[in-house]
Amino acid sequence: MDRFRMIFQYFQSSSESVMNGICGLLALASVKMYTSFDFSCPCLPQYNMAYGLGIMFVPPVILFLCGLILNRQSLVMLEEWRRPQGRRKKDLAVIRYMCSSIMQRAMVAPVVWIVVTLLDGKCLICAFSSSMDPENFVGFANVSPVQVQQLLAKVPCKDDELMKNNTSRKAVSRYLRCWSQALGWSILLILIIAAFLARWLRPFFNQAILLQARHWSNYIDIEQKIFEETCCEHSRLFAHKCVLHFFESMKQEIKLHSFSLPREGEGAEREGDLLRGITDQNKVNKLLKTWYCEKPPLDVS
Repeated sequence: MDRFRMIFQYFQSSSESVMNGICGLLALASVKMYTSFDFSCPCLPQYNMAYGLGIMFVPPVILFLCGLILNRQSLVMLEEWRRPQGRRKKDLAVIRYMCSSIMQRAMVAPVVWIVVTLLDGKCLICAFSSSMDPENFVGFANVSPVQVQQLLAKVPCKDDELMKNNTSRKAVSRYLRCWSQALGWSILLILIIAAFLARWLRPFFNQAILLQARHWSNYIDIEQKIFEETCCEHSRLFAHKCVLHFFESMKQEIKLHSFSLPREGEGAEREGDLLRGITDQNKVNKLLKTWYCEKPPLDVS
């Protein structure tokens, strides 16, 4: 169990290489999920659009939330945004930088899913086959409007008895698949151009502001982790003191049963350095509240 906790904490690290690796794994997982998913369009006019668009957009929302959950900086950013002003001012540029970094990484897997579904074309065919104009396809000439809607809804189901001998099924399917693939390639091209411009136009902006925002965003994350580690160490020492104090009244009974007690003063220096007079629950609560409400200014001179 400790090993799994260590692995989870490692993946929650703020290291950019680790977070980029997580984004890549989520993107690969989204592709694997789609290729292994058994897509079965209901082929009913009232359900096709809901099913097709649901498969296209609901999994990206889930993948986006997973990206936010796995990114430790999302919680750090929210805490920094919501904390009281206190003795340390809040830098909105740092918060914007953290938010931008979080969103960029969380959007990778959802975008990959949407592009893959558009290039495959099944979702768009299922969603919009019932919306096609039958006058553009010769196979629906001598058919009533109700039957036309039923036939168009069954376009994604190529094994259906009504559509096996219909000459327009393939035409509708090809038409929608072409639009789906064109939309997918267009989105991919726009994203590549946006990434290219963001990479090559960055040197023309103020690099000092970017470096400052990146530095202090990393600082906030590291400071929070060090504070949590220090609190864990203090909790262990505080619990150690409380347990020894509880058994203090049982010295005689412990000696009768030949248990060994720690020597007086053993480890006192190390514990005293960290406890520093914080010896009861009220003082600990006051310390934690002070840290949250009145963080010390960033000046150690």
